[in-house]
Amino acid sequence: MVLLVQVSPLIKLNHDPVLFLSVAYGVKRYSYLRPQAKDERRRAAEEKKKQDEQKWIERELSEVQDDSLLK
Repeated sequence: MVLLVQVSPLIKLNHDPVLFLSVAYGVKRYSYLRPQAKDERRRAAEEKKKQDEQKWIERELSEVQDDSLLK
């Protein structure tokens, strides 16, 4: 059998408001961080596109140089 513990009425009274405040803080924090993450993902995609384009250019140049060496 489990022994029951006497919980302070102050703790019982503060439980729900603290839970509500923590949820409200989480919503506010998420709405603050979401635009920053969106910008970061956009910048990363642009950087990846630039790197892919640079690799493509280097590959094309190396193919042209290889073709000229074979002839």
